[in-house]
Amino acid sequence: MSKTGNLKRRSALLRALRDGFYKEDFCEVATAVKIPAPAPEEYIESVPCQGGFLRTSPELAMKRMLCGGMERIFQIGAAFRAEELGRKHREEFTILEYYAVAWDYRKLAEFTAGLIAQAAQTVLGKTQLVWQGQPVELGQHSFITVDEAFRRYAGVSAFEADADGSFDELMVLKVEPQLGKTHPEFLIDYPANRASLSRLSAADRRVAERWELYICGLELGNAFGELTDAAEQRRRFEEALKFRAAQGMLEYPEATDFLEALEQGMPESSGCAIGFDRLCMIFCDAYDIGDVIFE
Repeated sequence: MSKTGNLKRRSALLRALRDGFYKEDFCEVATAVKIPAPAPEEYIESVPCQGGFLRTSPELAMKRMLCGGMERIFQIGAAFRAEELGRKHREEFTILEYYAVAWDYRKLAEFTAGLIAQAAQTVLGKTQLVWQGQPVELGQHSFITVDEAFRRYAGVSAFEADADGSFDELMVLKVEPQLGKTHPEFLIDYPANRASLSRLSAADRRVAERWELYICGLELGNAFGELTDAAEQRRRFEEALKFRAAQGMLEYPEATDFLEALEQGMPESSGCAIGFDRLCMIFCDAYDIGDVIFE
């Protein structure tokens, strides 16, 4: 399909996704792109901007909205991550982020799968598509735990890989290419230290309520059962800041507004961030993210 055709399909996909959120009583919101302090994530670097930072996602601001009484919210807008450039990355990209009070992370996964399937039905007239020669059925989905995926595709448990430092390499080289080959697949229940804004599972304290969504080995979304314990969140942020300092990464100020809102109380909720440009790649059978954005 031509670049013009891709951009038109991108527009249709935006409309279909918005309709899906409106049908479930989500409120579309907008938050600032320039922020005073990003979440101190260990492997994501922000872009400094005139005494502040360009957001890596709208996460902290949207969670403040939950603390203030909003219940179902979504946002589609620009986000920025420094020095990310490649077939699947741009320093500036479009993020789709959404939160729902009183939904657990599994319910959010089911909603997400249905949202994408219905968007395909609206935009394509069917839930089947082909991406880079691989047939995909968007009307089906499955779940696999991180530990099960590592045992199946890397021959080692996720906890062993996390302990010996091989987790990230095995994830990229062995696990991710096998995920979502024929339908959307949710990789769930990450080792607890790999989800800094997620609550721990009540069933297994070794893992956090986190999932990532894959189609044809392409990571599309990242979701949490949200951590609502302000003291624990502050502790995790402090640990992340120490890690960043040891790695020579940018120094961030404390995310004061977010932590203070969390101390006032945040309801039980779950949230997800989807790389909208990557989802467009799937819908347009595009190999490079540059084929679905205007640069």
